[in-house]
Amino acid sequence: MAIIDLVKYNGPPLALAWKYPNEELSTWTQLIVNESQEALFVKGGQALDLFGPGRHTLSSQNIPLLSSIINLPFGGKSPYTAEIWFVNKAHTLDIKWGTPSPIQLQDPKYQLPVSVRAFGQFGVQIENTRKFLVKINGTLPVFDQATLVKHFSGVLLMNVNKLISGYLVHNKISILDINAYVEDISKHMEQSIGPVFEEYGIRLANFNVVSINIPDNDNVTQRLKDALAKRAEMDILGFTYQQERTFNTLEGAASKNGVGSSIMDAGLGAAMGIGIGGPIGQNLAQLTNQLTVQDETRACPKCQAANKADARFCYSCGSSLQSGAPIAEKVACDNCGKPVDPNSKFCSHCGDAVRPCPTCKADNPQHARACVKCGAALSMPCPQCGHVLAPGAKFCPECGVHVGLPQCEQCKTDVQPGQKFCLECGNKLS
Repeated sequence: MAIIDLVKYNGPPLALAWKYPNEELSTWTQLIVNESQEALFVKGGQALDLFGPGRHTLSSQNIPLLSSIINLPFGGKSPYTAEIWFVNKAHTLDIKWGTPSPIQLQDPKYQLPVSVRAFGQFGVQIENTRKFLVKINGTLPVFDQATLVKHFSGVLLMNVNKLISGYLVHNKISILDINAYVEDISKHMEQSIGPVFEEYGIRLANFNVVSINIPDNDNVTQRLKDALAKRAEMDILGFTYQQERTFNTLEGAASKNGVGSSIMDAGLGAAMGIGIGGPIGQNLAQLTNQLTVQDETRACPKCQAANKADARFCYSCGSSLQSGAPIAEKVACDNCGKPVDPNSKFCSHCGDAVRPCPTCKADNPQHARACVKCGAALSMPCPQCGHVLAPGAKFCPECGVHVGLPQCEQCKTDVQPGQKFCLECGNKLS
């Protein structure tokens, strides 16, 4: 075999490691290493040196151990045999993985055995060339993505089974909802699998779970989906499974013909009628009670609250319920602008809380300190303990927290919102 004067990468484009096929070299052999690659020189089974991107001469100056290994001069060139390994240092991000067989587990929500499959992809980068070639590549002439997945399939499947099962059991998540948690599962898998790859000089760049699904031919899961769809349909229509079965039985009994079965059908119909009559009777009784209660109450003319028929004053706003009692003048709601009784607690149009001014009865926002109409001071709750404060109070009498205007940090003088400097001491306000 001829002595090689030029060594460069001619391997597959997706290979992670590739061995140059010819081993006949000389001390003047030129080595070309591409960007994102690293070359390892191996002589006699011993890894001597690493070469980064660029053009290198395989002489004793670059590889000092050659002078002790090679001692046969041939006209300025010393032929010898050695191995050159090229390692791809670029990120490889599209390595596919998947469960070869479904994972058998129990749905924690519905207590049914189900079969689950998972698919995804991950990315790697070789960080330590020596460790990678010595620990995992060995003497393989080519190490590609398929070889990597084959080597780490056991670690991948072990973590996939453990994490998916753990997520379902500990978080009580149904298998039908598991795809909503694939991002969290992906992060946990990356943290669990990453240290295993690092032991072989490989850094796990990313790990993604693309899909967690159920085989199409799984009968248990299909029955579960049908049952959930049926329950959703009953909820929309407004009846239960027992009532549906009752309707079907009555319909089947009514469709039968013949004198011999009429007595049995009548008895069956009566029994089913009794069974369904109970819920219907309860609903009618409840409706009757509601109508009776409605007749025995009277609405407050101010806040429309329901009061007892013999009540003299409204329990909600305290207004008189006697005929001829004056009705308070309505004010505009501060939220929607529609008329609202100042004695009401909430606006009947938008639901906003009513906060009337004690002076002019105008409705004010919840955090207003002064009336938006007349400027009168308003009482408000303490932001820390909830105690109702008197109008204009600066400190809460219960917890002592400052509730007034902001104060200067230096002289403790009240400052207005938006003020940049204190008017007393000139201190710059934060």
